Amino acid sequence: MGTGEGRDTVTQILLKAFLPRVSPAEFPAPLAPVMAKQYDVLFRLLLIGDSGVGKTCLLCRFTDNEFHSSHISTIGVDFKMKTIEVDGIKVRIQIWDTAGQERYQTITKQYYRRAQGIFLVYDISSERSYQHIMKWVSDVDEYAPEGVQKILIGNKADEEQKRQVGREQGQQLAKEYGMDFYETSACTNLNIKESFTRLTELVLQAHRKELEGLRMRASNELALAELEEEEGKPEGPANSSKTCWC
Repeated sequence: MGTGEGRDTVTQILLKAFLPRVSPAEFPAPLAPVMAKQYDVLFRLLLIGDSGVGKTCLLCRFTDNEFHSSHISTIGVDFKMKTIEVDGIKVRIQIWDTAGQERYQTITKQYYRRAQGIFLVYDISSERSYQHIMKWVSDVDEYAPEGVQKILIGNKADEEQKRQVGREQGQQLAKEYGMDFYETSACTNLNIKESFTRLTELVLQAHRKELEGLRMRASNELALAELEEEEGKPEGPANSSKTCWC
C-alpha cells in the first residue's frame, strides 16, 4: 500500500505521540530503526522504591525470565525493553529501573515526568520499605504527570518466613491511594507477567481516546496518500476498473 512521499505510516504516527523524548545516551539510536517495525506504540514504565526491595530482579524476570539472588545496587537509572500484545495492540514497553538510595534521588526524579505508568515497590520482609511507600507516593504526586497510572507491589512473597508486612496491609494501602495491588516474587515468578500486563492495560485505557484518535488520523492520511497515488497513475486498461475519485 502506497503511503506517498514524506507521509507517516500508522506506526510512525503512533510512535510520535508515545515515544518519550530521550537523549541518545538514554535511548541508543541504532535500536530505533530495528524496533520501529515491531510494535504499534511505545511508552515508559518506572520502578521506584527503597534500595534492596528487588526492583532490578522484577525487571530481569519480566524481560529476560532470569533471576539472580545477588545484585549490585542500581547506580542512577537503568532500563530494559520488552514487547507484549494487549487487546490486539503490540506495545513496546521501556521499563526504567531507578536507584533507591537517597543520593540518587535528584537524578531519578527527572525520569518521573516522562512515565506513563509507575510501580511502587516494597519488600514484604521489610516494614521500613513499606512505611516509605508514602514518601514515594508523595514524590510521584510532585514530579510525575497528572493521570500517571500506578500499581503497588509487595515483592519477595517467597520469603514468607521473614514476612513483616501482611497482605491485608498492602491491599489497604493500595486502596487508600486508588491503586491495584500485587504480591510478587521474582524468585518464583509469582505475578510478574500479571502485574506488568495490568499496568500496561491501565496505561492503554488511560490513553484509549488519544490512541483511537491517532488511528483515525493515520487511516485518513493513508487513504489520502492512496488517493493521490491513484490520481497520479496514467489512465489505461490496467486502471480502467478503478473507482473514479473526480
